[in-house]
Amino acid sequence: MSGVLLPHDHGQAIEREPENMPGEEDFQIVSDIFKQLCDRSRIRIFWLLCHCEECVINIAAIVGMTSPAVSHHLRQLKSSGLIVSRRDGKEVYYKAADTEQAQLLHKMIEKMMEISCPTAE
Repeated sequence: MSGVLLPHDHGQAIEREPENMPGEEDFQIVSDIFKQLCDRSRIRIFWLLCHCEECVINIAAIVGMTSPAVSHHLRQLKSSGLIVSRRDGKEVYYKAADTEQAQLLHKMIEKMMEISCPTAE
């Protein structure tokens, strides 16, 4: 945006130094993460995986969905970096990624829903 002549000068800092605005790729990353919020089932699965590590069959039973439907949501959450998986024999276990984005999204969901996290035992 450097060198952009704005039609109006409102005296704001971003107007004087528009090159300090994050790039489109930065906003794309945020957009991709927020796309995960467009489906209530995906949010429920993500919230669950913030509290435990589970396999597809157990996740499906907990949220009342089919295993293929849960697998679809897990693929999307994993591709966005919000969850991770590990294999133990034939079983694959999923949990929330240990990243700032995943932690912030978890906190945001809980604030928005006014949900209390289960206490760790």
